[in-house]
Amino acid sequence: MLTFIGALLGAAFGGFAGLFIGAFIGYLASYAFRLFVVGSLQVAQSTLLDSTFSIMGALCKADNVVSRDEINAVEKIFGMLRLQGAAREQAKAAFNRGKQPDFDLDAEVDKFAQASHRRAPLLQLFLQLQCMAVAADGQVHPAEHAMLVRIAQRLGLTEADVAQLEALLRAATGGPSAAGAPPQQGRLADAYAALGITADASPAEIKRAYRKLISQNHPDKLASRGLPESMRPVAEERSRELNAAYDLIKSARPDVR
Repeated sequence: MLTFIGALLGAAFGGFAGLFIGAFIGYLASYAFRLFVVGSLQVAQSTLLDSTFSIMGALCKADNVVSRDEINAVEKIFGMLRLQGAAREQAKAAFNRGKQPDFDLDAEVDKFAQASHRRAPLLQLFLQLQCMAVAADGQVHPAEHAMLVRIAQRLGLTEADVAQLEALLRAATGGPSAAGAPPQQGRLADAYAALGITADASPAEIKRAYRKLISQNHPDKLASRGLPESMRPVAEERSRELNAAYDLIKSARPDVR
């Protein structure tokens, strides 16, 4: 585009010779612009990656123990984000940095907020990744929950956002019920909380809440709102968890179909 614009301006002010000169200048400007944009994107993505996993390291260490389940969950997240080679090593180094006693959590959260431009889809999925890591051992320690809330509030989210994410993970990963058996009451309560409704909600209210969340979290819709392609698998996982929570409610409520 800049090459074309340069050619037009050159032709307008310098005739045929100006056409080539303008096109050449436009090409150089276009090349420089591409280098700037690509370089800026790489810096931003590197910052997001570094902050995501350093904060994750701090969260996993919040209860003073980084469990094997948490380490396995972090490795799974590496795979989900398709991190290979240098990017994977960067993520590991960042995770280890976050576990250190002198790690400045608030400064790192602020760095993430700046790099993400506080885009809502990124903030929500970032928080989901953090929850996935600390909930990997089947529970969220009070110290981990307190740190999650601290992080969320610094990003402009709320404790209710954290509670809803935790409920979603518990509902989706609590393991299958026996064939034909109703789901455990704790998981069912979490399924309702994950959809932002209560157990006495009507079938219409349940369907409306589910469809709204599925629509809001559809990977294509999130992409149109600025979600990087690298985060698409996380959005897809969130959709699967919402479907699992809804299926759990349907298995306990014959009036919901």
